[in-house]
Amino acid sequence: MEDLKQLLQLLKIEKEADFRQYQTEVLQTPLQERKKKGVTWYPVKVLRTEIGTGENFHLTLERSTQQGESHGFQVGGMVSVFDNGKEAKKSDRLIGVITSVWRDSMKVAVNVEELPDWLDYGLLGVDMTFDAASYTEMESAVEKVLSAEEGRLKELRDVICGRQTARFLPEEQRPYFPPLPALNDSQNKALQNILAARDVAIIHGPPGTGKTTTIVQAVKATLNQEKQVLVTAPSNTAVDLLTEKLAAQGLKVLRIGNPARVSEELIHLSVEAQLSEHEDYRYLKKLRKNAEEYKKMAYKYKRKYGRDEREQRKLLLTESRKMLDEATYLEKYMVDHLINDAQVITATLVGSVNKFIRHKTFSTVFIDEAAQSLEPACWIPIVKSERVVFAGDHCQLPPTIKSYEAAKQGLSTTLFEKVIKRQKVDVMLQTQYRMHQKIMNFSSRQFYKDRLIADHHVENWLLVKDPADPYFGNPVEFIDTAGRGFEEKRHKENLSKYNPGEAGLLAIHLGEMLEYLNTSHPHVLDEGLSIGLISPYKAQVSQLRQLLKENETLQTGAPFTQVNSIDGFQGQERDVIYISLVRSNEKGRIGFLEDIRRMNVALTRARKKLVVIGDSATLSTHPFYQDFLSYIDEIGAYKSAWEYAQAE
Repeated sequence: MEDLKQLLQLLKIEKEADFRQYQTEVLQTPLQERKKKGVTWYPVKVLRTEIGTGENFHLTLERSTQQGESHGFQVGGMVSVFDNGKEAKKSDRLIGVITSVWRDSMKVAVNVEELPDWLDYGLLGVDMTFDAASYTEMESAVEKVLSAEEGRLKELRDVICGRQTARFLPEEQRPYFPPLPALNDSQNKALQNILAARDVAIIHGPPGTGKTTTIVQAVKATLNQEKQVLVTAPSNTAVDLLTEKLAAQGLKVLRIGNPARVSEELIHLSVEAQLSEHEDYRYLKKLRKNAEEYKKMAYKYKRKYGRDEREQRKLLLTESRKMLDEATYLEKYMVDHLINDAQVITATLVGSVNKFIRHKTFSTVFIDEAAQSLEPACWIPIVKSERVVFAGDHCQLPPTIKSYEAAKQGLSTTLFEKVIKRQKVDVMLQTQYRMHQKIMNFSSRQFYKDRLIADHHVENWLLVKDPADPYFGNPVEFIDTAGRGFEEKRHKENLSKYNPGEAGLLAIHLGEMLEYLNTSHPHVLDEGLSIGLISPYKAQVSQLRQLLKENETLQTGAPFTQVNSIDGFQGQERDVIYISLVRSNEKGRIGFLEDIRRMNVALTRARKKLVVIGDSATLSTHPFYQDFLSYIDEIGAYKSAWEYAQAE
């Protein structure tokens, strides 16, 4: 129990750190500084307003200055639209959720009955804002777990916390479920493990091993025994992916959550969208409209009410309340029908306490990306369930934590990791379908006890089939910048690291590769090629984006080239991946690169070609990179930056 009490304390520390960061970046920072940091747009203009799903107002906003510059706004983020005019009040703010965001414009959903007048004449801006609701739900869930003295929640808590041994059905009691031809041996083993688990099971899915495919089949198999399951993940993006895959299997899926946070392609599966298609929806809208009209009539006269007027207003208000009560009852009936009819309910971890299902319980909850989820967030859906299935990979990106102190004291250790250590309930998927075996092998040795196997379709996968091809014959290259004088630099504003020389070298290599493909293998470009440029440092990402924009040679590849941080590439893959490691200094400091789980993600994004650029003298101060350099020598993938003398 002490570990759960400590968890509450760590969550409090994290919440305070998160709020302090918000204060520093928004509340206590002048407007011009907020603009530079990318947490505020000002001024903005309202391009249009419309009624969106869920009867929210949708505002499309465009910034008038700093166009084209990077910013921190993301889909699903909470924002505050404000008026900065002389006559503006502090209360002149609208809180909303970003439904779409582009370079210089965004669409924001706001839940108000009517839009304020100042939107038409005010000097408008948009700030990021702090959302405390998630912390409240996490705290509440952990407190429920702590206080459980009997019942299923206590039993499940004791198993997950390692006080009791996880139970599985005896062989003779397990329902017969033949191996699925669509799954490989380890996937089928994971499926059988889930069906036999009475308390908890884990799908451990290394990169490219078909974790999502396995989850989908496990959900289908579970529905042979149960009427309905809850499927969750920490992010809306992950939930949307599962929702799409499950619906494609012909299952009745209901997506729970703020419509503003659901992708447009899946909005038809949301509660709000399906409500609007219900046969009683017109009558529901009519009830609410009439109730509002009666209310307006009741308050039409504001002074010197006589007895008759008071009685009339009382009658009108009574009638309005009756209509609203009837509308509430009718909506509850409609929602209950939709929920009971669904085979799969999908939601984020925090969204699993959405008003529509707050008091609903489930026999089984699936938690995907559990190794990227804060432990308190995982307890939210577990509280509502009798059995839990985790899926993820604790050898990839951990959850994002704002407080260094909370992370150091244990908040960075996920429930997924704890259960793997406490109970023998996991099955690791072993066959990967993403990458050439030479790209796979280093990560397999370092993180997965050398147990990964490349499927025969990808084991010798090359962009150009000729093994002697000068660019693509070896699927892995390490370009060593040692001795070239490519020293790292620190960005003045955000203190992030960047390395112009290394970025220039990457541009030369990429440019030569594109020219070579264009002249010798144009069919590769015609058939569709995808390229990713990755760096652990935001400042280097900006450098690479600028090069891609300005370098004429690289323009031919710009339409199919994406530049992002390692975190931004989590869950993605490309035919060709370049990694710029940036760090190059006399003291051998490698900073972010010490997080080898993050590097595992970077090194496993490429399908057919991986190019890593870095300074061996700096990198070799760490055992992980010593092993990597040894592996590079083993497969003959070493090159020197001196071969590219144009780089500066």
